[in-house]
Amino acid sequence: MADEIGLDLVEIAPDANPPVCKIMDFGKYKYEIAQKAREARQNQTHIVVKEVRMRPKIESHDYETKRNHIEKFLRGGDKVKITMQFRGREQTRPELGYKLLQRLAQDISEFGFIEFAPKQEGRNMTMVLGPTKKKTEAVAEQKAARKAREAASVTEEEE
Repeated sequence: MADEIGLDLVEIAPDANPPVCKIMDFGKYKYEIAQKAREARQNQTHIVVKEVRMRPKIESHDYETKRNHIEKFLRGGDKVKITMQFRGREQTRPELGYKLLQRLAQDISEFGFIEFAPKQEGRNMTMVLGPTKKKTEAVAEQKAARKAREAASVTEEEE
């Protein structure tokens, strides 16, 4: 019957009694499975840990720049590892670095939360911030914003 209509006879459940077979276009079936697997890979999210380094004696403008970078990373759905580096006599005053990290966590509290509290490891103190939004939501928002900007630029060109 399969040869008459130009399709393939595919055995679906060989262990069943009697074995189950289906008449289908097997090449098309394999293609559809490959497309579904490709789509699943595209929708997969890769959470990246970005790192920002700073020192306890940071100037206010530099602090704001670093804060803006951290905010951008968190909005993108990535985790951020903040490393406070201590040099020389700064090592005797780790509480200054701790206070700065706490202030930073307060400043970006709407975009992220403290995943790992500040912890001293030799000359460095590290803290990890996690995004409040999931990576998939953040990527979807960014795509929507990009499409809106493109649509707005197209309408401006037409006028």
